[in-house]
Amino acid sequence: MSNMGTLFDMDLEDARRQHKKISDEIKHHDFLYYQNDAPEISDSKYDSLRKTLEKLETQYPVLKTADSPTQTVGSMPAKGFNKVKHAVPMLSLSNAFSEEDISDFLTRIRRFLGLSETDGIKIVAEPKIDGLSCSLRYESGKLVLAATRGDGQEGEDITRNVQSIDDIPKQLPESLLDVMPDVLEVRGEIYMGRHDFAALNKRQQEVGEKVFANPRNAAAGSVRQLDPSISVQRPLKMFAYGLETFGGLSHILTQHEKYELLREAGFRQPDFVEIFDDVSGLMAHHDMVLKERPVLDYDIDGMVYKVDDLTWQERLGFVSRAPRWAIAHKFPAERAVTILKDIDIQVGRTGALTPVAILEPVTVGGVVVSRATLHNEDEIERKGVRAGDYVEIQRAGDVIPQILRPLLEKRPPDSKPFVFPDHCKECGSLAIREEGEAVRRCTGGLICPAQAVERLKHFVSRDAFDIEGFGSKIVEQLFEKGILKSPADIFRLSDINETLSPPLQDLEGWGALSVRNLLAAINNRKTISLDRFIFALGIRHVGQATARRLAAFYGSFPRLEQQMMDAQTQENQAYQELLSIDDVGPAVADELAAFFAEPHNQTVLTDLLSFLDVEDYKMPERIDSQIAGKTVVFTGSLSSMTRAEAKARAESLGAKVSSSVSGKTNYLVAGEDGGSKLKKAKEAGVTILTEEEWAVLSR
Repeated sequence: MSNMGTLFDMDLEDARRQHKKISDEIKHHDFLYYQNDAPEISDSKYDSLRKTLEKLETQYPVLKTADSPTQTVGSMPAKGFNKVKHAVPMLSLSNAFSEEDISDFLTRIRRFLGLSETDGIKIVAEPKIDGLSCSLRYESGKLVLAATRGDGQEGEDITRNVQSIDDIPKQLPESLLDVMPDVLEVRGEIYMGRHDFAALNKRQQEVGEKVFANPRNAAAGSVRQLDPSISVQRPLKMFAYGLETFGGLSHILTQHEKYELLREAGFRQPDFVEIFDDVSGLMAHHDMVLKERPVLDYDIDGMVYKVDDLTWQERLGFVSRAPRWAIAHKFPAERAVTILKDIDIQVGRTGALTPVAILEPVTVGGVVVSRATLHNEDEIERKGVRAGDYVEIQRAGDVIPQILRPLLEKRPPDSKPFVFPDHCKECGSLAIREEGEAVRRCTGGLICPAQAVERLKHFVSRDAFDIEGFGSKIVEQLFEKGILKSPADIFRLSDINETLSPPLQDLEGWGALSVRNLLAAINNRKTISLDRFIFALGIRHVGQATARRLAAFYGSFPRLEQQMMDAQTQENQAYQELLSIDDVGPAVADELAAFFAEPHNQTVLTDLLSFLDVEDYKMPERIDSQIAGKTVVFTGSLSSMTRAEAKARAESLGAKVSSSVSGKTNYLVAGEDGGSKLKKAKEAGVTILTEEEWAVLSR
């Protein structure tokens, strides 16, 4: 196991609290990285943050919801650029940091595809370029559109800005037009070479302009100039790593054949692209490239491994933010020693008390680190850290900085163990730790300002209402001034502002334009999709993925609300139907029922709905899908595909996958040994399909 394998000896609530904290930090850094091109942390630290979340979600699967950055990509497109919706989402990659992680990756592939240990899996290994991802659209061989990744679904139009990049063909070779489809997209990484970067910074210094922190920032800032004439002056390059042909290249069967075609089309690719069929080969290649890394003229932060067989890639498909058939093997973390100055306690929106180490700032791999998570009081005791200790820290594969151990030989003689508080520092309420839980939680509830402000931050966050310009600092400012007290106050802010003395525009950091922009952004979010609204409510255990499943199952908010009011006892039909939704267990069901039964929450909902139009759920449009909108249950052992693959396929076609048979089940797909579900489906008159019949229906 890696060093991080023991970090999460905690219960679910503690894990949930840690998950929320890291998620918020990642979203903050996503905004800085993707929109401002001015990250505060290194790539390795950012990767560490994601790695921590991935480990949490592996140990606590209920946390793997779309409110987690592990299920999202990038950041919303910046203002000033036209928005471009990607024909095929530009997803990110899951990360690996050890040989064990790579073995697990291959094991997951075998399990998903139903392969044996003796079945070979060819893997393409390539350097992971540290640049700006982009998508290039060609029509009849001509470049017609270039776009940034953005949030993975929608990016920024940078077509004019890439016209000067020599590595990007503006017209594909005539010799390839007969074998290429009329429309295709090339995915790649725009970067700036190290020597070009040094020369650019020298020129910037000479004319008194901004000096860039690293080549990635320089490349991203250059591509995303509103004035294309500035981009023309910057020495940008691109490596191609992907090709989307929308089914138009049936004769190409492997990833490496795609790369050969890209090279024929005039695109460049990095050195060290090789094919391997075992973990030892991948590890040896990884170590070799790591040694060569210092002499390369472009920045890389790891290797990317992709399943070579395109048919397998299609079968494996995607999770929320990443393909199952690819993974990024990041280079090792760096370590440093510093002083743990103090241990601060932060209170999250669910009342969980989280200890955070305040460190003497120290540079680790070019990034200044001043804080590190300590997870919970058990973790503090396990590691034995105290204020005043010298501690060894690392940005593990570069997650949130971690304290590895105290240097006991340097411990001050007057050192005292840390005493975890039993009262909330924000409201003074008792903080209790229930039996069997690792987290200590404030009992202040609605009177606790920390919980109230964190709930408001969640409400306006990107995956919830996504109100442009309404960041955490603005929420805190308006809450502290008593302007915002509940979510509905956001939508009455225009009226509230007219009664303020002084008004918002006269406060420090504000102006007439910023107020107009914020109020306009709020007004633009008065219509919201059902799944986003459910997620925005901040119900415990309900992340984005669960919110989407609830929206798909119930269809409208009035129906969801009524069913939750009816689900107050575990014996009734409404509660049992709730449990039938895939991945909804008793903990989630109980939280949902309790939320809607709480009178205060009903008051908040009534207030909110007086301002909002919550749209009914719209099933993804798939003209060729016969199962869109249908509820499907799988039972028994499948022979042609695994259960995970079957569920993923059904959901990709717009079906709702349920874990139990009910009167609303449309199809039961029965493999071998169907068991009680098969019996119940027969009794209920549900259409029962064999695996072969399901395969035909789901083509």
